Amino acid sequence: MSRRQMVAGLGALALPLTKPQSLMKTFAPPVPPPAAPPASPDLVAAPSGVPPERLAEDEGFWRNVARQFRVSPDFVNLENGYYGIMPEPVRREYHRNVDYLNERNSYLLRTEYKPRADEIRGRVAQALGAAREEIAFTRCGTEALQNLIGGYRRLRPGDSVMYSDLDYHSAQYVMNWLADRRGVRVERMVVPEPPTRQATLDAYARALRDHPNVRLLLLSHMNNRTGLVLPVREIVAMARERGVDVIVDAAHSWGHLDFTIDDLGADFAAFSLHKWMGVPLGSGFLYVRRGRLDDVDLAYDDETYPADDIRSRVHSGTMDVAPVLSIPTALDFHDALGAAVKQARLRYLRDRWVHQVRDIPNVEILTPEEPPMYGTITAFRISGRVSEADNVAISDHLFDRYRIFSVRRGGPARGDCVRVTPALFTSRDDVDLLALAVRDVAQRFSA
Repeated sequence: MSRRQMVAGLGALALPLTKPQSLMKTFAPPVPPPAAPPASPDLVAAPSGVPPERLAEDEGFWRNVARQFRVSPDFVNLENGYYGIMPEPVRREYHRNVDYLNERNSYLLRTEYKPRADEIRGRVAQALGAAREEIAFTRCGTEALQNLIGGYRRLRPGDSVMYSDLDYHSAQYVMNWLADRRGVRVERMVVPEPPTRQATLDAYARALRDHPNVRLLLLSHMNNRTGLVLPVREIVAMARERGVDVIVDAAHSWGHLDFTIDDLGADFAAFSLHKWMGVPLGSGFLYVRRGRLDDVDLAYDDETYPADDIRSRVHSGTMDVAPVLSIPTALDFHDALGAAVKQARLRYLRDRWVHQVRDIPNVEILTPEEPPMYGTITAFRISGRVSEADNVAISDHLFDRYRIFSVRRGGPARGDCVRVTPALFTSRDDVDLLALAVRDVAQRFSA
C-alpha cells in the first residue's frame, strides 16, 4: 500500500465533526412523558350538602364507589387491614408509572424523580397538615417506625421505654432491641377490656405514674389487633408533662379517620400510604415535627442529604419509585370522597354487623360503642376461646362455610381474637352475611 493510499484510508475511517441528522435523532435526550391528568374521570365524588353520616347509608352511592375496585368474586374480603386494594384510577396510574420507570430506567432516577418526589412530598404534607420539611418517604409504616424508634437518641442507660399489648408487634420488637442498643429497661402495659375512653386514659396515666423512668412511649392511634382508637392527643399531653416523648403509629388511621397531625399533638409519627390511602404496596412516610430532628439519628450516618434534612433519617437504597409517583392519583381519589365521608362509611359498616350480634352473650366485641374510639377494624372473641388454635378454627369456619375471609390476631392480654376489616368496596349485604355467620360461630364454638 502506498503512502497516499494509507492516508486516504485513514481519512475514510475518521468520524465526521458534524453528526448526520439520523444520529442527532438517536442521541437526543429523552422526552418526559405527557403529564397525567389532574384527576381521573372515573373518580366518584361525594355529593355536596349531604351529611357524611347520611351518605354512609346510601348503598347506591357506595355501589358506584365499589365499581372502582377490582375485587375477587371468589370470597367476601373482610381482611383489608393488611393493605388496601388500589382503586382502578390508581392501579392504572401505577401500571403507567411501572412502564415509564422500566423505559427510562436510570435516566428517570437521576434526573426527573427527585424533584417530582419532592413535589409529591409537599402534597402529602399538606394533606396531613404538616410542612414538607417534616416528612420523609419510606417503604411502609413499619420502616418508618423502625427508623424513629431505633434512631431516637435521647435515651440514656437506666431510662425506660414503654409499649402496650395492643401495639404493632414489629414496633414492639424494635422497642425490645433498645434494651441492648441504648441500655434501657422495657416496660409493657395492658390496655383494659372493655376499653372505654376513660378506662384507657386512666390506664396510661397509671402506667406513666408507676414507671417514672419512662422517657419514650409507643402509642398506636388505631391498633392493628382490635382496631381500638386511642385518645392520642390526651395521652401525648400527659406524657409530655412527665418529660416523655411519644412515637405515634398512625399506619392504620390515616386515610381511614378524619384528622390532621395537630389533632394528634405528637412530635414523631409513622404513616402507611398503602393501607387506607390506596397507594400501591411499598409506600409510607415518617413525620418529625420541626425543631425535633436532632433527636433522631441519621440513618447509618448516611451522607446523601444534609443532617438538617429529614430525608437523611431514611435510606432505602434503590427502590421501586412507581408507588411514590402514583400517590397524587390516590390523593385525588381520597379527596373526591373526603376523609369525613370515608370515616363515616367505614364506621357504618362496623356498626351494621356489630349491632346485630352484640346481644349474643358469648360474643365479645373488642371495640367500645364510642365512635371516636373505633373505625371499621373490629375484632371479636368467643368467650373462653382465647387460644391461637381456637381463633384459627373460627376464621377457617367463616371461610369454609360462608366464604368470608378474616384473620386471627394475637397479642391482646386476655387472649386471641378474630379481626374483621371491611373496606370502601364492602357492601351492606357483606356485613349482614358476617353477622349471620357470627351467630353460627357463637353457637358452634360455645365453650
